[in-house]
Amino acid sequence: MKDMQAQLEKLRTDAAALIRDLATDPKKRELFTRLADHLTVLASEVERAIADRVKQTR
Repeated sequence: MKDMQAQLEKLRTDAAALIRDLATDPKKRELFTRLADHLTVLASEVERAIADRVKQTR
């Protein structure tokens, strides 16, 4: 379970890093913003999967 939570945190951190570190011009910024948004959605799905798994083990 901790591994899944670590992956979730990494996914969220990567999304932020894409925007902060790689967006140097407007077109790239737009692309990296879309990628970060997608990573955020994926992180939410992982978070839901973790919550479902916790519920199943109770």
